[in-house]
Amino acid sequence: MVFLSWAPPTPKEQKACIDRSGGFNYEAKFRGATAKSLSSLQEDKGLSENGFLCNHARVLVGSGLETYEKGKRALQDWRHFGLNWAFVDPKTPVQNGVKFCVCVKEFLPWVMMPLQIVYVNENRSSKESMASFRFGGGTLQGHLLAGEERFSIELDEYNQVCVQLKFI
Repeated sequence: MVFLSWAPPTPKEQKACIDRSGGFNYEAKFRGATAKSLSSLQEDKGLSENGFLCNHARVLVGSGLETYEKGKRALQDWRHFGLNWAFVDPKTPVQNGVKFCVCVKEFLPWVMMPLQIVYVNENRSSKESMASFRFGGGTLQGHLLAGEERFSIELDEYNQVCVQLKFI
């Protein structure tokens, strides 16, 4: 089942996609995998033996707590999907268990791809002025791919702020 629309999908069309999507389209044993460290994912033979590849990108976006907080709000407001050719309803709460729809403009139609948030983690260390915020979304029935994606922002011990994307 593929969810298509000739125009940017309306909230009603997105809700219908989510309602019809059903459960996850990948095995439960892989749920939450992107919460693991990159090195443990790369060493996990079970992922590669089951056809999963690990893709990862890390980008320095600035420094300091203010930059971290702005980046965290941007992730929570889905601004990383604020593109002419892709979006997520910015009213969608970033909370464990919430289903959402990534809408992507393909050649002619828009494709709606349903996902569900499988974890949300936030860590702060006031002693070391470090912080991180991350969440992972797992693909549901009707998504063109199978797996999980993680979006995160981190303020490290050097006061640098990095955004990370991780996909399996």
